[in-house]
Amino acid sequence: MTDPTLLADRAANIWSSFQRNVEPLARGAMIVPAPKIGFDEIGGLANPKEEILTYAYAQTRPEVYGRWGTFPPSAMLMIGRRGSGKTLLAEALAAQTGTAFVRVDVPRMVLDVIHGVPKIGELIQGWSTALDEMPPVTVFFDELEFSRAHDMGDRAGELPTGPIMDFLFELIDRSLSIPDALVIASTSHPDTLPEAFLSPGRFERVVEVNPLFPDDVIEALRIHARGAESRAGRSIFGEFDWKAVVDDAREPSIGDWVRILHAVLRRMARLDAAGDVPEQISEEDFAREISRFRQANTRIRSDGGNYL
Repeated sequence: MTDPTLLADRAANIWSSFQRNVEPLARGAMIVPAPKIGFDEIGGLANPKEEILTYAYAQTRPEVYGRWGTFPPSAMLMIGRRGSGKTLLAEALAAQTGTAFVRVDVPRMVLDVIHGVPKIGELIQGWSTALDEMPPVTVFFDELEFSRAHDMGDRAGELPTGPIMDFLFELIDRSLSIPDALVIASTSHPDTLPEAFLSPGRFERVVEVNPLFPDDVIEALRIHARGAESRAGRSIFGEFDWKAVVDDAREPSIGDWVRILHAVLRRMARLDAAGDVPEQISEEDFAREISRFRQANTRIRSDGGNYL
């Protein structure tokens, strides 16, 4: 059996070499050689987890599909609002299957490729060569509907959509042709996603990532609260009524809630540093941050944060 550390080092070296040769891709794609996040570290999302675990058997137990006269889907597409946990699920798939995790930030890659004016043919060939030489890998194309991505802004209308789509399809198809690659993607704008992404041989299985309110939010907050207490080495939240905190605020995504939790913790750290040693965190501390979140959202156009 090959040492997982050696496989991770090999994956990192191959990918780093590829990125050095194709500079515009460097910011749009990153690798986690040995992902560690487990499904138990992701709050709720029972149905998406089950779908992702089913796809994991394409790498870990491919023979089970044949026993039932079927075969794994060529790739999976997750749909759901920003901050719902899609990226975490993709990385957990890589951890579950013991594969390296390559995340492609599609909007960023599109902008960098267009502005960098690279030799597209060399980029595509280098992509194929790198994936072919790597140990087993999970490739995650994050936000396929790049034209409506949050960070595109007014630039979306200026993009040469046709050539970009051809380029993106080529990267996806080349990834799918690699025997030891799992391919998964996401979008927060499924209503305008081109149907070509869902054609046979591409993203054959669509998985909706839609957290259940309030249960999935509460579970996620409890996971992150336990993590904070573990890092602090003490009790911070005590007997905390998460349901009372969450019930009156439906608009934040899970990602927003996690950021609110850390905002509360950082405020307490500030008070502590100033000599005003606080007690354990209260519901009022969260109410203050939720109010700030709502006020900020009236001034900043946003459709959710990242579920970190």
